[in-house]
Amino acid sequence: MTAKHTFKDWLIAVRPWSFPASVMPLVTMLYLFWVWGDIRWGYGVWALVNMILFHCAANTWSDWFDFRKKVDAEDTFGAKTITSGQFTPREIRNLSLGLMLVSVAGGVSLLFLTGLPLLWIGIGGILCALLYPPLKYAAAGDLVIFLAFGMFPAIGTSYVVLGHIDWSVLWVAVPVGLITVAILHINNLRDIRTDSRAGISTLAMHLGAKASIRVYNFEVIFPFFWVFACVIEKIFPWWSLLVFLAAFPALLNVRTAIRYKREGMSAIVHLDEGTARLQVLFSLSMSVGFLVAALFR
Repeated sequence: MTAKHTFKDWLIAVRPWSFPASVMPLVTMLYLFWVWGDIRWGYGVWALVNMILFHCAANTWSDWFDFRKKVDAEDTFGAKTITSGQFTPREIRNLSLGLMLVSVAGGVSLLFLTGLPLLWIGIGGILCALLYPPLKYAAAGDLVIFLAFGMFPAIGTSYVVLGHIDWSVLWVAVPVGLITVAILHINNLRDIRTDSRAGISTLAMHLGAKASIRVYNFEVIFPFFWVFACVIEKIFPWWSLLVFLAAFPALLNVRTAIRYKREGMSAIVHLDEGTARLQVLFSLSMSVGFLVAALFR
């Protein structure tokens, strides 16, 4: 007999702590508001909600796939919704498919209200979600995450709020996307032992611990240099320098990552959550910068 689950149980199953990775539509909207002054806010909020639903579907699909391929077990650090026995694999699979259907329905509705180009962007996102687990096993997960949570949402949001694609949104997608990739990358570094046991291959495994730490540090520090350069080149407004409010947390994360060399796995067990918090502060301060610049242009 299937156990009854509370709303809190289902919420935990979709890993809400990872939602900061879904902020790309918000940052893109406010950037375009600064650039154009008039955007379709309703469609933008719709895209943001759909992005979060899509993220929930991708999270649960990955959990089910990892359990099925014996990547996740009782001693792994990842989501324990299945390995702990809280949910059955079937429940998580059905949850994922249900969320994907709702997300697709929302995307198709938005497609009819905006136009055909959104179809191709949406297909790209769906393929990223469904193919992410096997591609992660082939060391391509970092690239997939950069596309799925950086490039595609920025381009798609641009289209729905403007009616056409403003390719300049890619300037925004790069720094935000890199920090999102850092969440995955530090996860994969933490999971090298168990991933190796499962016979899969991630980028962190190919690089090794020392190089992986360098890559992670680059992914959380370079976005600040990117924004500064964009401000100097007048691609972003001066208010975008508010992102430097997140510089101290970023440096703390770097310090934590470096501790891995001395202390091992225990040093970075919760660094994925710390990186997600960094994403919140970085993205929100960037968004506020665009909003203030637009209101006081």
